[in-house]
Amino acid sequence: MLHGLSLSFISLLLPFLTVVSPPQSTPAPADAPGTIVWSANRPLTWADFKSKPTPADRLAALTSATIDVKAGCVDFKFTSSVQAVFVPTESWVRNSATATPNLLRHEQIHFNITELHARRMRQKIALLKLDCKRLQPAFKNATNAIFTEWQKEEARYDQETNHGLNLDRQKTWEIQVKQRMALLEQYASKPTSAK
Repeated sequence: MLHGLSLSFISLLLPFLTVVSPPQSTPAPADAPGTIVWSANRPLTWADFKSKPTPADRLAALTSATIDVKAGCVDFKFTSSVQAVFVPTESWVRNSATATPNLLRHEQIHFNITELHARRMRQKIALLKLDCKRLQPAFKNATNAIFTEWQKEEARYDQETNHGLNLDRQKTWEIQVKQRMALLEQYASKPTSAK
């Protein structure tokens, strides 16, 4: 029996404004070709934004990030996987030649907030000590709660930083997110080895 849940966030960046919106389509799973799993050693670049805006879009950039949660039971043993994933084919920048480093940093922090909540999800799952006999509704409730908190934090980030335009608040958020991630370092995803 396998329970899968893909939770997602999309950040829309106007030329001078970022708006948080729910995804328009089902996000790509973490193991989809071309997705980027969050890594401290792999910051986003404008080259990662592969999609194109429509003529009606008045945005400067759009970032699509997902918390991909998979859980299952094999021989009555519970296992789970949680990954923060960037989806290049759903993300775009209007003009990477004129997009600013501040704009890219703002988008990176959105992805970092996604990883922060993926770590919180890993922590919550570990602390719940789920087993296959009592998987639901505890698993669903825990993942839904973290997902809701993630969405609220993404919206608060854009509001408090004025979508990245308030450089002092932007810097404060960068520091705070980094510190909070460090506190959850034991729940960072471990690199997978090649088979």
